[in-house]
Amino acid sequence: MPYQNTNELPDSVKSNLPKHAQEIYQEAFNSAWDTYEDPSDRKNDDDRETTAHKVAWSAVKNSYSKNDNGNWVKSNN
Repeated sequence: MPYQNTNELPDSVKSNLPKHAQEIYQEAFNSAWDTYEDPSDRKNDDDRETTAHKVAWSAVKNSYSKNDNGNWVKSNN
């Protein structure tokens, strides 16, 4: 279900992503949650939550990447 704020994000997101990336994740997740309500709009028989998490991670990866130390940093796109 949609996240009201970044404090509600999964621990794996909160403990790994910088604040701005968490905001991107939250916005993308919530948008995908609404967009993919209908199962026929989803791929691979994924449930609504799985689809929303995949979309959210993809959105983060548009602006952030892992550095050599494994930390998420803003990409130089």
